Amino acid sequence: MKIALITGSGGLIGSESVSFLANKFDLIVGIDNNLRAYFFGGSASTDWNVSRIQNQFSNYKHYNVDIRDYEKLGDIFKEYNTDISLIIHTAAQPSHDWAAKEPLTDFTVNANGTVNMLELTRLHCPEAVFVFTSTNKVYGDNPNFLPLVEKELRWEIEETHPFYKEGIDESMSIDNCKHSVFGASKVAADIMVQEYGRYFGMKTAVFRGGCLTGPNHSGAQLHGFLAYLMKCAINHQHYTIFGYKGKQVRDNIHSYDLVNMFWHFYNNPKSGEVYNAGGGRFANCSMLEAINYCEEITGNKLDYSYSEDNRIGDHIWYISDVSKFKSHYPSWNYTYGIEETLQEMFTSFTKRSAVKDAVAG
Repeated sequence: MKIALITGSGGLIGSESVSFLANKFDLIVGIDNNLRAYFFGGSASTDWNVSRIQNQFSNYKHYNVDIRDYEKLGDIFKEYNTDISLIIHTAAQPSHDWAAKEPLTDFTVNANGTVNMLELTRLHCPEAVFVFTSTNKVYGDNPNFLPLVEKELRWEIEETHPFYKEGIDESMSIDNCKHSVFGASKVAADIMVQEYGRYFGMKTAVFRGGCLTGPNHSGAQLHGFLAYLMKCAINHQHYTIFGYKGKQVRDNIHSYDLVNMFWHFYNNPKSGEVYNAGGGRFANCSMLEAINYCEEITGNKLDYSYSEDNRIGDHIWYISDVSKFKSHYPSWNYTYGIEETLQEMFTSFTKRSAVKDAVAG
């Protein structure tokens, strides 16, 4: 039997992994205890998404287990052992704002939980491919010291800089900068995934994501800005822009495109590899540009305000250079741009809202 094990299976990337892999594996084992609702409230719950994938995929088996619980995780690994050939570890505390409220929770979920997964993989299925969703926040605020130029709707890097053409590559230092508590916990996990690959010879890869997005994102104010922005535009909710005149730039990679990167790595794995993984020059936008897109798609004027206080350690401009991954896996490419992703979100969120209304009625 060939098994894929996915943590955070109710989340955006976890659930996309289930959908992508369901017809490629005999069994998909999902681990998710809906901590997202604890982090961001009931509106960010992933229960709806777990129910969706349980109903849609007969070979999906769900475990309501906390990744901090080594013993319960161990029971799952003992049950399947070497039948596990792929592990996609997406479970995390994902917000640098929230992390400052409970640093111990943040670190034990992001760092200790990752070490639990790595060690149990080493003990029970050492030949499995281990994929980890890291973050561009491991670079801290180093990107903010790049030579940036203010444009009408966005910040942009100077055209003469090496990062202008493709974006920020993996050579950027993760040292001597402010990461946020969240960024620091993800650095710890990121380095351990690399170390298990290089020290123990395991097939591990770190994917340092930009903004990860898609229609199955349970977006909240503190995490998942495109999804939350579209929700606010649809539902006439107030949206707050934090700092940088709303011109801060993010690249956004659709969950399908990211999981497709995982799939390419699985089919030709390496040990202790690191890849930047975002929308790159193909799919990026500033906050103001994203608002314009949402207003055009929904037909609604967004109710928003501006706060001069930027989030601590937040990036002014970040675009991922994915050239390294493309050089290793030249058959991979993007499928979804910004407008296609937002249109898909609009359709999905509107349909989901209509179903809720029908049930309530």
